[in-house]
Amino acid sequence: MKKYRKVFIFILIIAVGLFLNRELQWSSYLKDSNNLKTIISFVHDNYILAMFLYLVFTIIGSSILALPGVTFAVVASGLFGPWIGSFLCLIGATIGAVLSFVLSRYLLKDSIEELVKKNKRLYSIIFQVDSEKEMLILMITRILPIFPFNLQNFAYGITNISIVKYTIGTFLFMIPGIILFSIGTEGIINRGDRANMLFIAVLIVVLMVIIGVHLYKKYKMLTKKEHNER
Repeated sequence: MKKYRKVFIFILIIAVGLFLNRELQWSSYLKDSNNLKTIISFVHDNYILAMFLYLVFTIIGSSILALPGVTFAVVASGLFGPWIGSFLCLIGATIGAVLSFVLSRYLLKDSIEELVKKNKRLYSIIFQVDSEKEMLILMITRILPIFPFNLQNFAYGITNISIVKYTIGTFLFMIPGIILFSIGTEGIINRGDRANMLFIAVLIVVLMVIIGVHLYKKYKMLTKKEHNER
């Protein structure tokens, strides 16, 4: 009974979000390309308020609505530029990730575990009893793009990692990916600086892949060593 009550609370939160979306027509407004100029003008005239609204959008979108992580970096870069946009996206995405973590740990633990089991790659690496490898695993899953961002956020809530360690690690290890998408967006939008921005984006991708693969190999070596010692 307790399990179903938690699921009901979560569904209620989603229902409220969908109801507000229907009543306020957020989706239809954003789909209309003619409104982009209005949005940009609003950002210029109400910069601080626009920042706040973007953070709310990112927090809700990355936790309750489970929108793709790249969405928030692209929107932030388009509205605030690559650097301020990256900072805002990092703050909003971190808060959203922590909110997902809390919802999973205290409301949806049983349901999330069944969902994570379907992603064998993530399930095999994320559930570790050795606390010494927690930050290494968190770094790998945040840097390598092969692990779904939203599913990670909920999955870590049912592991033994502390919320403090999870928050700090998430904040730090999301920086490369957020900067990558922000700069890439700027390169597409800004023709004058396109070559430089896209070059930096490609460079970041290469570095992320090299570092991610190196970390994953290190994780496999440590796991193999522990297995042999047993």
